[in-house]
Amino acid sequence: MTTLADVMAAAERLWPIAGAESWDAPGLVSGDPRATVSRIVLAVDAVAETIDEAIDANAELLLVHHPLLLRSVTTVAETTAKGALIARLIRGGCALLAAHTNADSVATGTSARLAELVGLTDARPIVETAPGIGLGRVGRLPEPMTLGALARRLAGILPLTATGVRVAGSFDRVVTTVAVCGGAGDSLLNEPAVRAADVYVTADLRHHPASEAVETARVAGGPALIDVSHWASEWLWLEVAADELREALPGVEINVSELRTDPWDFVVVQ
Repeated sequence: MTTLADVMAAAERLWPIAGAESWDAPGLVSGDPRATVSRIVLAVDAVAETIDEAIDANAELLLVHHPLLLRSVTTVAETTAKGALIARLIRGGCALLAAHTNADSVATGTSARLAELVGLTDARPIVETAPGIGLGRVGRLPEPMTLGALARRLAGILPLTATGVRVAGSFDRVVTTVAVCGGAGDSLLNEPAVRAADVYVTADLRHHPASEAVETARVAGGPALIDVSHWASEWLWLEVAADELREALPGVEINVSELRTDPWDFVVVQ
């Protein structure tokens, strides 16, 4: 019999909470550690659709990448979105566990998975906190390719989203060194490893940081930018996490949600 406490212990071995950023809130969000767990569903986000999916599948745990209660919360009344979700989980007998930046930084984390699928060699963290551990990854393509070809490769790797792949840079620019950061990565734009790369692949690039990076590159050098869906860049990691949990928790059924939780539904191209 596997308990939620056993799953939490396995998660701690795989994604130590000590590796999380100071502002983060990974770990158990709701649920009784003494409860039995026979089925787990993995998703990037705890939203109504993934919670319903987990409960309908009779899963006792929904393990997500993004903590539901990351920002300040003063109520879980069901008149609020988060309160309604927590209540649905509790009534459905489904616990909620999050592995966020602690899962980003490990050697098999979100950015490492993206780097692997892009085909980078000798990938290392952009910001290293221990050997092989840290945020983002930077490495080299086996063969140089154009920025446009790399963008197309990413479009083929990532699950489909309305916003697709956006690029700042010349289509024909030849790139070899690639920095990647799954999820929102504009905080790493000024890191030396990013500045020295030919291209930086991340998500949620806002206007001002992206514009400043483009202008800085014109004056002092710097990477082209590729902006992808936050959800898509992290969803790729879920199957790795599932495989690691299957090995750590034999006998527990572990499934990856294929529901798209990217918030955008369609885009009108001008």
